[in-house]
Amino acid sequence: MSRIEIQNVTKRFGDVTALDDVSLTLAGGRIYGLLGRNGAGKTTLLNIITNRLFATAGQVLVDGKPAQENDAAQALVYMTGEFLAHPPSMRVSDAFRWANVFYDGAFDSEYAADLCEKFTLNPRKKIRQLSTGYKSIYKVIIALALRVPLLLLDEPVLGLDANHRELLYRTIVENYAENPRTIVISTHLIEEVAKLIEEVIIIKEGRIIEQAESEALLSRGYTVTGPATQVDAYAAGKQVIGEDALGGLKTVYVIGKADRESLPGQLELSRMDLQKLFIQLTNQ
Repeated sequence: MSRIEIQNVTKRFGDVTALDDVSLTLAGGRIYGLLGRNGAGKTTLLNIITNRLFATAGQVLVDGKPAQENDAAQALVYMTGEFLAHPPSMRVSDAFRWANVFYDGAFDSEYAADLCEKFTLNPRKKIRQLSTGYKSIYKVIIALALRVPLLLLDEPVLGLDANHRELLYRTIVENYAENPRTIVISTHLIEEVAKLIEEVIIIKEGRIIEQAESEALLSRGYTVTGPATQVDAYAAGKQVIGEDALGGLKTVYVIGKADRESLPGQLELSRMDLQKLFIQLTNQ
């Protein structure tokens, strides 16, 4: 399957270093979560992969081909983000048609029509008539209907309500199951995408600070839930990175191996929360 190799990429905007010597490989057939706070460099990295920005140093390879100003490499990648790729006066149906033209017939028009019905998007509407949420929906429909091996989804649920976000996440998983490829979801809504992503990439201040399988990353810690006094006693001396309390119940998030032998019977152990772990790692 197609892959992306990012080799020592640095990007500067004047005195600001947006990306600092970034190297990573996005192998074929996985769903990645590119996680970072606002301004961490997520969108800059995706824009360099898709030739919207040029790196100050380093290079990106798509299937071994340089991505910069290379139509053969860019034909394998599609990115959707906050920007509008089509004129606001264009109808959604025409945007679909042009996607098929630019990607040489790789657009599944029947599937796009099914998704329009699923998300109640009127393809006859002009793009400027769409709400923020429906602009996100039309862009993601194009991405999912394109049969390209590399999809980059930058904040794909911008402006969507909870029902549409849940529907979109299910649709991404179904699309991936039917058409395995590399999908990168760049987002700050970590709790919502935690169940989707197979590998986590965390970027902080332009540097990659973590790249690991989701399960391997989450195995670094655990959560403990139960009566607050017992939870506090159990957690004493351990590396607690966060806690939640409601009435007399409490949950703490702990880094390290679970000490099951000293666990009181009223306490319950469960897996680490990705969002809590992300906050701890990006605060270090």
